[in-house]
Amino acid sequence: MQTAAMNLQHLVKKFGNQTVLKDVNLNVRAGEIVGLIGPSGAGKSTVIKTTLGMEVADGGSATVFDTTMPNRQLLSNIGYMAQTDALYDALSGKENLIFYAQMKGISKSEINKETAYVAKVVDLTDNLNKRVNSYSGGMMRRLSLAIALLGSPKLLVLDEPTVGIDPALRRQVWKELKSIRDEGRSILITTHVMDEAELCDRVALLLDGKVMAFDKPNALKLQYNVDTIEDVFLKAEGVE
Repeated sequence: MQTAAMNLQHLVKKFGNQTVLKDVNLNVRAGEIVGLIGPSGAGKSTVIKTTLGMEVADGGSATVFDTTMPNRQLLSNIGYMAQTDALYDALSGKENLIFYAQMKGISKSEINKETAYVAKVVDLTDNLNKRVNSYSGGMMRRLSLAIALLGSPKLLVLDEPTVGIDPALRRQVWKELKSIRDEGRSILITTHVMDEAELCDRVALLLDGKVMAFDKPNALKLQYNVDTIEDVFLKAEGVE
């Protein structure tokens, strides 16, 4: 049996007296895109941070490639894009890419090729030599996505990656994500854009600290007897 790229079993996370994640079960297999959707404050980012070892779980288990995070050896196999951009704004876009490429252990001979490729995917080639403090919010998101793509990671974890990205580029980004999926790599993506959720292989709906539904988009629409994932989302929340 193939090991899941990411596997969460009965995951629990508390902050003080508040239990944000009550019983989260979720897995991401090789060669698939899993979408994690839910209302703001549902705990989608907490799922990611707990899985990647940025937060300590209070119960259950979370593993990446059958290993509990954080694990330095696995970092080069994971591409992570947070909701908040972790960029060095006094450096140029290219300098940021080079720095993170070095952090990921990409060889000097490959760095220029890698940075040029990911910059092209997110349409930043013409702006690489500009300082990040001159970038728009959308450009910063694109640079963060480019950093996550560096090194062809086996697992991509993307938290709201297309916020502030125009529709044409969003389509280009999704073309790249599908290509990554087709190479047998794994992607977990959180999104508020329901049209994007329709593009995922499976969709997990996080509500009240639990995954309330987790299946292929068409199966979820049949289960809830609706026509779109947005309607699945609304019906699960009890909105008529």
